[in-house]
Amino acid sequence: MNRRSLLLSSLICAATLAAAPVESWAQTYPSKPLRLVVGYAPGGSTDQVARILGQKLSEELGQPVVVDNKPGAGATVASEFVARSAPDGYTLFMSTIANTINTTLYKRLTFDFERDFAPISLVATVPNVLVLNPNVPAKTVKEFIALAKSKPGEIFFGSSGSGSSVHLTGELFNMVTGVKLTHVPYKGSGPATVDLISGQIQAMFDNLSTSLPFIKSGKLRALAVTSAKRSPAAPDIPTMAEEGLPECEVLSWFALVAPAKTPQPIIDRLNAATVKALNDPAIRQQFSALGADPVPSSPAELATFISSETAKWAKVVQASGATND
Repeated sequence: MNRRSLLLSSLICAATLAAAPVESWAQTYPSKPLRLVVGYAPGGSTDQVARILGQKLSEELGQPVVVDNKPGAGATVASEFVARSAPDGYTLFMSTIANTINTTLYKRLTFDFERDFAPISLVATVPNVLVLNPNVPAKTVKEFIALAKSKPGEIFFGSSGSGSSVHLTGELFNMVTGVKLTHVPYKGSGPATVDLISGQIQAMFDNLSTSLPFIKSGKLRALAVTSAKRSPAAPDIPTMAEEGLPECEVLSWFALVAPAKTPQPIIDRLNAATVKALNDPAIRQQFSALGADPVPSSPAELATFISSETAKWAKVVQASGATND
């Protein structure tokens, strides 16, 4: 064997040995329970989505999927934990719209959401909804805009916290319509909703899943949802686009991601299991009860979506002056 042939043979052998562990690993994956990390407390919409998906994934993968709640700092505590976890497919993260907002909202993050996470699949979307205290004399979005322009700064809208999607949807509404609603941050949607119902604040751009029971009971008046199409969970509520504000399209979303450098065969395995789970009629019905729309995707589609969302919310955060540093 000449020197060139010997060198070629050595390179082929080295490549085969390097690939063998990953291929073998992918064939046996998963061989132990998986951890699905959620950046919020139990009971919230992210937690509910994670538990519904996790239960079905455990059936598809043949291993338990344990939801691990790590609330704190707008999900940055959980995000950092997963970003620093081993890229072996056993620690996953239920990311949300907050992750793309936080990229601009926080100036000193120790991780980069696009760089340090591997997309698996989009999971579900939930529109926000503009809700008012019933005593506010506005029955449509146009009437509300006219009212707000007649009282600049005098109409207060609540949110689940500064920099949340609920807050920034209101700031986007300000930007698009030229009104000046005054933001009042709360520690969660629950306290904000209590004050909205009692009349301490007048408006809110809340997740539909949170506000829907109060809309149905008549305690809140819904003017429009922020999705491109009407929500199947509330088909009588028009969209912002129908009200002449297509620029106010906002979807709170949930997506499954893993630490960067997770082997592609494992990403593909998780994607296939997630897509199958989300197409299950029983799972779709469970999501629908939350006001959520299951939207499985490819890893590449999710990567494009995350990039687009990051750019979109950077503009809103900068225009609003919101910061959590």
